[in-house]
Amino acid sequence: MGKYEKLAKNIVANVGGKENVISLTHCVTRLRFKLKDEAKANDEVIKNMDGVVTLIKSAGQYQVVIGNHVPDVYKDVCAVAGISSSKAEDDSGKKMSFGAKAMDLITGIFMPSIGILCAAGILKGMNSLLDMAGLVATASGLGQILAAAADAMFMFFPIIIGFNSFKKLGGSPFLGMTLGAALCYPAIQSVDLVVFGMTVNASYQSTVLPMILLSFIAVPFEKWLKKVLPDVIKTFVAPAIVLAVCTPIGFCLIGPVANMLGAGISAAIIGIYSISPLLATAIASGLWQVLVVTGCHMVLGMTFVIDLMAGNPQPVYGAICLVSFVQTGAVFAIWLKTKNSKLKDTAFPAWVSGLFGITEPAIYGVTLPHGKQFAFTCIGAAISGAITCLLGVSKYTMGGIGVFAVSGMINPEDPGNSLIRAIIAVVAAIAIGFVVAFLTFKDDEEMEKKTVEDKEETVKVKKELLASPLTGKVMPLTEVKDEAFSGELLGKGCAVDPTDGKVYAPCDGVLTTLFPTKHALGIVSEGGAEVLIHLGLDTVKLDGQYFEAHVAQGDKVKKGQLLVSCDLNAIAKAGYSMVTPVIITNTDDYLDIVSMGNKAAKHGEDLLTLII
Repeated sequence: MGKYEKLAKNIVANVGGKENVISLTHCVTRLRFKLKDEAKANDEVIKNMDGVVTLIKSAGQYQVVIGNHVPDVYKDVCAVAGISSSKAEDDSGKKMSFGAKAMDLITGIFMPSIGILCAAGILKGMNSLLDMAGLVATASGLGQILAAAADAMFMFFPIIIGFNSFKKLGGSPFLGMTLGAALCYPAIQSVDLVVFGMTVNASYQSTVLPMILLSFIAVPFEKWLKKVLPDVIKTFVAPAIVLAVCTPIGFCLIGPVANMLGAGISAAIIGIYSISPLLATAIASGLWQVLVVTGCHMVLGMTFVIDLMAGNPQPVYGAICLVSFVQTGAVFAIWLKTKNSKLKDTAFPAWVSGLFGITEPAIYGVTLPHGKQFAFTCIGAAISGAITCLLGVSKYTMGGIGVFAVSGMINPEDPGNSLIRAIIAVVAAIAIGFVVAFLTFKDDEEMEKKTVEDKEETVKVKKELLASPLTGKVMPLTEVKDEAFSGELLGKGCAVDPTDGKVYAPCDGVLTTLFPTKHALGIVSEGGAEVLIHLGLDTVKLDGQYFEAHVAQGDKVKKGQLLVSCDLNAIAKAGYSMVTPVIITNTDDYLDIVSMGNKAAKHGEDLLTLII
């Protein structure tokens, strides 16, 4: 349960309890309930509840206006009411684009485990430092235990991916976790297995994409099985069938395809290297992060490792080892530049672990969810690889990863110069990633514009109330028979069909505009709201006839002060409607404009709530 648990419990209790809730969605500022019986809800209690702006009942929905922290309140309400978060709906009315869906999927799969991924990366770096300092040797008992703690997350990552993927796609998370465990079962990794006469040799430990792809097969299969199997057996028979069918499919098809792709890329790069070492190094470096994400990097990496173990220096492998620094530089820049507190919290440990060569937190937590940044780091990696080749940097021994990889780039025959060149290559890689990200990353383009800061449980949302300037029936702008108003081209608000010809100030402020025809006036409130009151439709054609102003343009006005009076009967006889739009022309300055809904209102009663 989150920090809005108390508020959530109060809301659920006062909408008639969880048994009265049919469904729940949310938009930018509102919880939108569908209730079985709205009469069971305590309207006045909810309206006056700390943390609630107001209450709107419209279009069959019971709308509790919360403010910009509504997603967090929504999660707690779902938990209290027993509503599955996997059934969350987008209430904006807009369909997500393919790119948006892809980013949403990536975020949903990786973000829940990013914190632990960062922790494991930092621990790997600490273990290396402890070994180098002679405090805890890697081969010691404690060293091996700490290595297990740091490596477990990466080695068995398919288990985590399986849990998150199934949860995101609407499957059973523990079935996904078990399927991931089956794929990386130690006894069947990198060994020849004969299945239906076909020899399969694959390894899924530390991979990502294979389990995600398998989830797209397994989750629909599980859902179908649960529909067709009898209720008394489906809870254990359905997962048994999924495991029996999908584990061989995943292991025998996805792994071999990845290996074939990796082998093809490896052969292509080796072929290109014989023609142009510079081009081959740039291509290998640029593709490396993509290969890691897809799980196709193993074959390429092993090609270079085998050659290195034979005593042959490896310039391409040396360049690949520095790709992590491009990611590190990029995430460091994003950490400095972003104003999003959540992204900062993710980026900081990500770039720290990146220094030690662990870039999974950086990729899955920062750059991949912001698709452009991942693409830019791949381009930056290609440039870094070319620079590394030009500097003549090679890998001479295995060494470590991250900053510890530099030790493996020291040429025994020329240690001083080779070390300097390696350090220059590292600095260049970090600088490339940093500059590219710093120039291209923008919060307002790649994440939600408004972020939720940590606040107290009962948040007081800033708001401004505007009173009705007229007595009459309140109606939505969409019902006004004028496209400029009904289409909200001038701003959001509502309209009043008056029963009285007197127009009063809806707030304290300054009368900035009073048309000579007296049919429209503008007020800037003390809170900064720009209010347009348009008296009737097409009434400008009356040229001021039947209207009388009681104030002058530039006057300071007080809420409830008489501004204009008009003869409703005469205007109606002239053939004009006196439906009066009340519009906030600087709508973009507000998080939401909430109308009090369809009702009869007297002047001076609350009409619009402006949420800041």
